[in-house]
Amino acid sequence: MPAKDELPSTLQRSPKKAQETWSKTHDSAVEEYGEGERAHRTAFAALKHSFEKVGDHWEAKDQKGPSDKQAQKSGAKARRGGDTAGGVNANASKSHLYDVAKRLGISGRSKMDKDELVDAIQKANDKETRKARS
Repeated sequence: MPAKDELPSTLQRSPKKAQETWSKTHDSAVEEYGEGERAHRTAFAALKHSFEKVGDHWEAKDQKGPSDKQAQKSGAKARRGGDTAGGVNANASKSHLYDVAKRLGISGRSKMDKDELVDAIQKANDKETRKARS
């Protein structure tokens, strides 16, 4: 099934470039690996290299690159899976994360360290996505 027919809702609310990045990678991964979870994971990995999830949609990063420790792995280590930051650019500066938390209205952000900001943003993103889907 072409990716444009199964575009995740968060991408439907995102810029065209994000949609194209996910779709092209997904279609290529389906040709390589077949339809399923692996094609979706591959498409999201490519998306997270250039975009970060903010609320219920994806926005372009200031700088391209891996979004979290899992994305920095390569080869067999990456394929084993592991925890990700769910689209939050965990490798961004604390200042950037603070600004995203401010946009999302996260209270207590000024007292949070970087890891706490990543967790709070991830929870806020999940909440915004649930709200947008209903």
